[in-house]
Amino acid sequence: MSPLPLTIATWDYDRTRALQDGRVTVEGCAVNHLTMPVEECFERAFFHGEFEVAEIGFSPYLISLSRGIAPYVAIPVFLSRMFRHSAVYIRTDRGINGPQDLRGKRIGVPEYQMSAVMWFRGFLRDEYGISVEDMEWVQGGLEVPGRRDKFPLNLPDGFPLTTRHDTSLSELLAAGEIDALMSARRPSCFVEGHQHVARLFPDYRQAEQTYFRKTGIFPIMHAVGIRRDVLEQSPWLATSLYKAFAQAKAIADADLAETTALKVGLPWVTAEFESTVNVMGPDFWPYGLGAGNRRTLETMARYSYEQGLATRVIDADEMFATGTFNETRI
Repeated sequence: MSPLPLTIATWDYDRTRALQDGRVTVEGCAVNHLTMPVEECFERAFFHGEFEVAEIGFSPYLISLSRGIAPYVAIPVFLSRMFRHSAVYIRTDRGINGPQDLRGKRIGVPEYQMSAVMWFRGFLRDEYGISVEDMEWVQGGLEVPGRRDKFPLNLPDGFPLTTRHDTSLSELLAAGEIDALMSARRPSCFVEGHQHVARLFPDYRQAEQTYFRKTGIFPIMHAVGIRRDVLEQSPWLATSLYKAFAQAKAIADADLAETTALKVGLPWVTAEFESTVNVMGPDFWPYGLGAGNRRTLETMARYSYEQGLATRVIDADEMFATGTFNETRI
């Protein structure tokens, strides 16, 4: 049987590089791997279905899955995970000294439904009792006006959300028209050193480690999705892809642990690696549906429903294609 032609689109990660350069192959497939910024990948995948396999935002995926309109089916390969305490930027002249002070404030978000923002809103509810209705939301492009939602929002009438098409969120924060901004990317006003813009958590590393020790959650941002029509024709593809992505990640993990000659261009990468293992364990970036990931996925499903995104709470097993993900060992 001829290999299945397959275009895979992701950003350029250490954990995908062995797939990109051919050191790892996908069983039964002839792969064309494209690398691009995640925003472009999401746009082309969600709106145009251009790729057989693509990196997908997990919050929009849960929304589309709950509504029965998901164009891709996920496998438990989590290409992007990140604690998001570092992703909140504030005006220092608005009396915001901690998360509790965000209640009643006007907060900008590039997309209300994006994974990074959803995770931090859930953190505010669980840790501080602040619900999404307790803040006013302003949606718009971070640096360029005109960003749009992946899927229509499912919020109640009168929900405190407005959209700005005339200016960027970074400009609004610099001008003091919003009190805070949640964004996966750093806003230019922060990068340029605006005198009244700072992070909510200056020592975000410590805050994030404390959060992990308390919850055991390492937030998931992006997964890998297979276009639904492709998976229906080749159901074996889910396991083949999972095995390949897991093998590529194992190679990247080994590079981080190498001490003979550093493979990563940071002088103290070994100390960072050892510190991370001390806090999070040896498999600190797990794929699959093990207990730690299941807890994270269940929390994410609850947050999505509580925040008016998904129309129901989705079970973790329902999120993924059928495959031998946990049984496979690389």
